[in-house]
Amino acid sequence: MTHTKQKPYACHICSKAFFEKSNLKAHIRIHTEEKPFNCTLCNKSFSQKSHVIRHLRTHTKEKPFPCDVCNKAFSGSSGLKKHLRTHTNEKPYTCHICNKAVSQRAHLEAHLMTHTKEKPFACGICDKSFSRKYELVSHLRTHTKEKPFICDICNKAFSQNSVLKKHLRTHTNEKPYSCHICNKALSQRAHLKAHLRTHTKEKPFTCEICNKSFSQTSSLKQTHLRTHAKEKPFTCDVCNKAFSRKSYVSMHLRTHTNEKPFSCGICSKAFYRISELKTHIRTHTKEKPFSCSICSRAFSHRPHLKVHLRIHTKERPFTCDICNKSFYVHQHLRRHQQTHTKEKPFSCNICSKAFSQKHHLKKHLQLHTEVENSVIQYL
Repeated sequence: MTHTKQKPYACHICSKAFFEKSNLKAHIRIHTEEKPFNCTLCNKSFSQKSHVIRHLRTHTKEKPFPCDVCNKAFSGSSGLKKHLRTHTNEKPYTCHICNKAVSQRAHLEAHLMTHTKEKPFACGICDKSFSRKYELVSHLRTHTKEKPFICDICNKAFSQNSVLKKHLRTHTNEKPYSCHICNKALSQRAHLKAHLRTHTKEKPFTCEICNKSFSQTSSLKQTHLRTHAKEKPFTCDVCNKAFSRKSYVSMHLRTHTNEKPFSCGICSKAFYRISELKTHIRTHTKEKPFSCSICSRAFSHRPHLKVHLRIHTKERPFTCDICNKSFYVHQHLRRHQQTHTKEKPFSCNICSKAFSQKHHLKKHLQLHTEVENSVIQYL
C-alpha cells in the first residue's frame, strides 16, 4: 500500500485512494472478485455488506429513502441521489474529451467508450460485442428468451429492469421528467428528449431517399419510409383495408363501430379522432393559428394554408390525365373530370334531376324552395 496526504490508503492495483482503510479493503474486492457477504434468502453473494442490506430490500420491498420533491421511494440512498438529479438536472460527471456532461458515473464510463470504440464484452452465441457488461447480460436474454423482471401489478414480464421501470409508470402515472421550457411532465427521458425538439425545431433524423428531416426516429422509420416502400403491414379485420401504422387501424375501426370518443364541450358534436375535435373547436374560438408567411392571411386548418400557398407559388400539382389541365386542389380536379365523364352523382330528391357538382344541386334546390314559397303566398 502507498500513502497520500489527502487520501492515505491507495489501491496497489489501480492507484485509487481512500480516506478509510475499510473502504480500501472493500474496493480491493472489485479486483479480486471476492464476495464474502451472502443473502440469507436467495444465497446471492456480494463484495460489500451494504450491498447485501440494499439487496435484502428487493425481497422485503422496503424503500426507506423517499424523494422530497415527488415522494418516489428508493431501497438505497445512492438510488435516491441519482434520482434527485432528474429534478435538479445536475450533471456532475464530464467527459474530458468532448466535455459532455452526464448525471451518473456509469453513464460517463459508457460514454467514454464511444470515443475509444472499446467493446470488451463479447456474446459467445452471436459474436456481438458491447461496451458494458449489463448490455451483454441484457443481450443474452434475446437468445434465452428469459424475462426475469415481473410487474407486481399486472404480471407482465420483461427482459430488462429498465423496461419494467418504464412500464410501471403506466400504472402509477408517474412523470418524473419535466420540460424546463414549458414545464410539461413526461414519463420517460426519451420522451422528454423528443419533446424538447418541439421547442428547438431540431430535426436530426433524415430520410436517405428524399432528404426530408424528422424530429423523431419513429416518424422516419415507422411512417415516412413506408411511403417510399408503399408498405402497409397493418390490416383492418373487418374490411381488409391496409395501413402503414397500427394507430391508423385503431382510428379506422371507428368507422365500422361508429364510435366517436372525442366530444366537443361547447356543442357536444362527437368525432372519431382528437385531431378532428381540435380542428372543430376552432370554429367556436375563431382561432386561426396558421399564417401565410407571404401575405399574412391566417387559417384555422393547416391544409387550408398549404392550398393557399399554391396561389403564391403558382403550383398546380393535380393534373387531368385527359386534357392536362392543372389545379391547385384535388377536389377541383375531380369536379373537372366529371366534365369529361359526363358523370352526375348529385340527384335532386324532389324531381330527380342530376348534377355533376354538389353546389349546382344546392342552387337547384333553392328553386324548389322559391317556387314553394310563391305558391304559399297565393293560397
